[in-house]
Amino acid sequence: MTLPLDGVTIVVTRPAAQASRFLALARAVGAVCIPYPTLQIDRIALDAAARARLQNRTWDWAIFTSANAVEAALEQCPAPLARRHAAIGRATARALEQHGFKVDTRPESANSEGLLELPEFAALAGRGVLLVKGSGGRELLRDALRARGADVLELEVYRRSVTAPTAAAAAQLHVALTSSGPLVVVVTSAEVLQSLLEHVAGDDEARLRSRTLLVPGPRVAAAGKRLGWTGPVVAAATAEDEAMLAALTGLTAGSRPPA
Repeated sequence: MTLPLDGVTIVVTRPAAQASRFLALARAVGAVCIPYPTLQIDRIALDAAARARLQNRTWDWAIFTSANAVEAALEQCPAPLARRHAAIGRATARALEQHGFKVDTRPESANSEGLLELPEFAALAGRGVLLVKGSGGRELLRDALRARGADVLELEVYRRSVTAPTAAAAAQLHVALTSSGPLVVVVTSAEVLQSLLEHVAGDDEARLRSRTLLVPGPRVAAAGKRLGWTGPVVAAATAEDEAMLAALTGLTAGSRPPA
């Protein structure tokens, strides 16, 4: 039986801590996967000031922006953090549920804009909102919640740091880039893409840039073009595993990505 991704090689650049489910899904439909993380997830311990403020009031909402945020927060914070819990993305919701939390709301669109469209966050005067997230990133959600009247406490509980790919992964990527088979590079953020390009040098960098790039949405697609990607750039609906896999199978349904 022919599977949807038979003969297609996928370079999976997600940090190792969050790549296993996507790798399993892709392999189940025939893909040959090269795990090639160039970033890793490091926990950030909350300082005394954040802990004191966390305990000094009752919080109405805790918004978790990723599964990494769930895992890093629950290692060091009392549970439950708030009266109600919101998750951005299915993976984040799954992580909360696996820890026994009820997910009170989740936007269909797995991003800050989607959460801000939910009626629960339309009027927030006097409400206490915990924003549980990674270090850095966009300020849209924090600023919008405050503009709507919320008392927002950001809990930055993890950061991404650069890590070099293994020699075995680099060798596997070189073989794939110099072969004639179809190859798709899958990235989930502009930060991941930039780190990937910094770790591939020489002729392999030009070969990599000429292959098909799969990204989650137009913002990362624009970053790919800005960073000099020369091959086709395809945008999935979101960075969620199912959305990225659907875009991959849709991409290969009509014709194979260019070799």
